[in-house]
Amino acid sequence: MNAEKFVQALASIRLPNVFNPYADQCGVHDQAHAAESRRNSLQSYLDAVQALGVDTIWMGRDLGHRGGRRTGLALTDEQHLSSVARRYPGAQAAKVTTGPVMKERTAAEIWRLLDRLDVPPLLWNVFPFHPHEVDAPFTNRKFTAGELRLVDELNAELVKWLGIRSIIAIGDDAARYGAKFGAPVERVRHPSFGGTSDFRAGMQRIYKLPDIGAASSQQGPLF
Repeated sequence: MNAEKFVQALASIRLPNVFNPYADQCGVHDQAHAAESRRNSLQSYLDAVQALGVDTIWMGRDLGHRGGRRTGLALTDEQHLSSVARRYPGAQAAKVTTGPVMKERTAAEIWRLLDRLDVPPLLWNVFPFHPHEVDAPFTNRKFTAGELRLVDELNAELVKWLGIRSIIAIGDDAARYGAKFGAPVERVRHPSFGGTSDFRAGMQRIYKLPDIGAASSQQGPLF
């Protein structure tokens, strides 16, 4: 397995009511050749992760319509694309949508913490695509068991290929799924729906960080 073959395998998967950013073109927001650009971004990101010797995954649930659907990078919105190459030297990530830069508050929490680490983790999701409601492409829903089975083997290949030794699961879905890979799993609360303070406290404990600040009282969906 290498980054090119892995991304090609991801791009070959087609599912109803699931946006695959490495194959699908959004008729509303995407520039021309956006899917190709996202494939290239993910490939360069995975190559950079391998070159850094990263052995930890921060694992979320799936791509959100404000973040990874647009960027093709897990837990990363357009606001933080300029930070990708800085934290993962060699990675190339660029905005491939029209209109203003889209922000996602989950991504803001993730990247706020990344800047405090000496070695960043691999950012990934249990389900590496964007599942949405029927006829509502800009909504978020949880993947189904059948959808997840189609990416099980690829997730296992990724863990094996990169030599992942630990998984930090962001939320319960990721914690249950991450346990199957045999690596130690530590769970933190997902920073959505009022979970920001607990998320920060969990990461602070795991990484033995100094105080990383209190969460804003303005809580809401962070996807």
